[in-house]
Amino acid sequence: MKRIIFLFALAGAIGCQAQKKDTMENKNALNCDPVTGLCEVPGEEGQVGTIEQDTITKPIRVTYYTDPICSACWAIEPQLRKLKLEYGDVVEVEYRMGGLLPDWSYNSGGISKPSDVAHHWDEVSGYYDMPIDGDVWLEDPLPSSYPPSIAFKAAQMQNEEKAHLFLRELREMVFLKKVNIAKWEHLKEAAEVVGLDTIQLKSDYNGEAKQLFEADLQNSRQAGVRGFPTLLFRDSIGNTRVIYGARPYVHFEAAVEALYNNAVKASYPTDGESLFKLFGSMTAREFSELSGTSRSESEAQLDQLIDDQHLEKTSTKNGSLWKVNPSTP
Repeated sequence: MKRIIFLFALAGAIGCQAQKKDTMENKNALNCDPVTGLCEVPGEEGQVGTIEQDTITKPIRVTYYTDPICSACWAIEPQLRKLKLEYGDVVEVEYRMGGLLPDWSYNSGGISKPSDVAHHWDEVSGYYDMPIDGDVWLEDPLPSSYPPSIAFKAAQMQNEEKAHLFLRELREMVFLKKVNIAKWEHLKEAAEVVGLDTIQLKSDYNGEAKQLFEADLQNSRQAGVRGFPTLLFRDSIGNTRVIYGARPYVHFEAAVEALYNNAVKASYPTDGESLFKLFGSMTAREFSELSGTSRSESEAQLDQLIDDQHLEKTSTKNGSLWKVNPSTP
């Protein structure tokens, strides 16, 4: 049975962030506001909308509107990982692609060409405390975020869990390794890393995944979503809470507790060895969030784990990523 959800909560959340129409017409989706933690698309101010969804299978469903190249979405990776660890028994997360960069056929918001994004990404990297190297926009710029978005939908057709790992791999490639993830060769590489069938992925990428991506765009418009990340929390009877933009973890926890009184926070091991068994890679910001280690200590502890737990480190001019060494038995 399907339900129609009237997103009054979303309208309120959008209202507190909305700009006047003349301002929004000058916005550029890649010019994310680090203060609001939001990458907004040009267009009308947010309006009350409706979305149609299947009956949820857990007490709370989170519909997560995102995009592979959304820097503010990369900023909430620590919060999402913690949410799944602590409330995974009662929360399911549904990913919807938002279409942040259709192409470069516009000139607005101070960003009119790929090279304009480079400096902006370097700036927001420091604000979010997540490693982002903007030089991809100088060395091998993406013409659109649609190809990796469609590839994600193709990955979902195979396996939902592997699709999430695939999206994570794509984000590490574009934000840290300066890889143009709009190219099929790099999409294939990421798919191989997470164990997807690349032949099937290519077939679905060229076929049904395009329609699934269009359905995501339609769902986003129907819901009144204008910026990313947007996370719509919904319970089984249609009550909603919305997180609009990159927000601290307390906002995620509050949304769960507001919708489900019986939610019990699960405990999980917080030592480095155990966390790297759960997540194959982490930034210092993620390790700090998940381990409860102060941010000032997290990087030193991760570097120590390189010797102790066979990790490897990828460094950029704006931060690092620690990852389980694939060659370690």
